[in-house]
Amino acid sequence: MAKRGKKYLNALKVIDKEKTYSLEEAIKKVKEIADITKRNFDQTVEFVFRLGVDPKYADQMVRGSVVLPHGLGKEQKVLVITQGEKVKEAEEAGADYVGGEDLINKILNENWIDFDVVIATPDMMPKVAKLGRILGPRGLMPNPKVGTVTTDVKKAVSEAKKGRVEFKVDKNGNLHIPIGKVSFDNEKLYENALAVYDAVLKAKPSGLKGQYVRNAVVKATMDPSVKVDVLNLQKEFEAKAA
Repeated sequence: MAKRGKKYLNALKVIDKEKTYSLEEAIKKVKEIADITKRNFDQTVEFVFRLGVDPKYADQMVRGSVVLPHGLGKEQKVLVITQGEKVKEAEEAGADYVGGEDLINKILNENWIDFDVVIATPDMMPKVAKLGRILGPRGLMPNPKVGTVTTDVKKAVSEAKKGRVEFKVDKNGNLHIPIGKVSFDNEKLYENALAVYDAVLKAKPSGLKGQYVRNAVVKATMDPSVKVDVLNLQKEFEAKAA
């Protein structure tokens, strides 16, 4: 186990290891911890879920996307791979880079990845497929299930710019989903977190037996995690939605 720094160890003192917190309390605790550790950058806050799925089975794969109400706290660079009339649509929607085979070749030949989101129209996917080995490991490969392979380029670019987050369960059944920065106020982080929870629930495999969300934590990049009471989480979500 890696040796923990003094800041991290001091932060641990404010967390009750025997307690699971409401989501609202957990976010407050993450902010309190960030005030103690005072990192020299604006940490990302993540909502991390342990799911009762086995991703090696196709019917238990959990994947989706969500548009965060308050964004991610950083400008998203959007690349659109398309052709014809959709080029103008993408440019007018505010995409940072728009092109077809020229951009595909740039990625292939120069290993160019100066973007955060890749959107493609269906007619370009046979050519985009060759980018799988570069974009796939970085979670950037366009996929119709998360809305990044689409003919509605305007909507896709708009959502990406607003702060759409894609998520996919890892081989151990975990989801790591960003909900903003520690500089966000509590309410914005809370509302982003509830939007993420809603999206995770909607991505539940239809045939899954047993408990879906087994446990959850909220944490900033370099700080200790805070356990969330998953039973109370559903009540919080329902109360906010009412």
